[in-house]
Amino acid sequence: MHIAEGVLDTPTLLAAACCTAFGLTIGLRRLTPRTLPTAALFAAVFFLVGTIHIPIGVDSVHLILNGLIGLLLGWLAFPVIFVALALQALLFSFGGFTSLGANTLLMALPAVIAGLTLRPLLQQPSSRPKLLIVGASAATIGILGATLLAAIMLWSTGGATLSSLISLFVAAQAPVWLIEAIVTALTVGMLGKARPTAFTLGT
Repeated sequence: MHIAEGVLDTPTLLAAACCTAFGLTIGLRRLTPRTLPTAALFAAVFFLVGTIHIPIGVDSVHLILNGLIGLLLGWLAFPVIFVALALQALLFSFGGFTSLGANTLLMALPAVIAGLTLRPLLQQPSSRPKLLIVGASAATIGILGATLLAAIMLWSTGGATLSSLISLFVAAQAPVWLIEAIVTALTVGMLGKARPTAFTLGT
């Protein structure tokens, strides 16, 4: 779900970069010796899944797992996703550095929203069906939120001239949402039973 360099105009890039800087400031304040190992682990996971592209027609998509990251890390999603995207841009030229702020925002903000809205449901013992529903809901917020933000950024840059690109971009995320919902639901279901305290980091 990377937006490549040269696609967004300067005002959109600057606005996104300012929002990302705000999110990074909050996230870094929550980075402690206790949260650092988990944050580093999920930065590596995010980096890895972002390099595995699945062909969809003439394009390709990849998992992002931002809903899961938001559930586990809260505001730490911003520095985690920022670092992983920076490494992807440096090593594989995915996205690029001028669009780093925009790409971080469109993936990290929905992650934080998923965490803020759904993590309170995981602070008490939960049944497996509830855990699965929360996991699937987090993936839905993550993917749909990222897709919506990307569409807004593209529309603010190109308006009607990019409408076909926006439609294609949105349609390509449907299979990603389904896979993410399953993966996130199963992961949350497992962690909720084996290690419920995993959902208290980064608060």
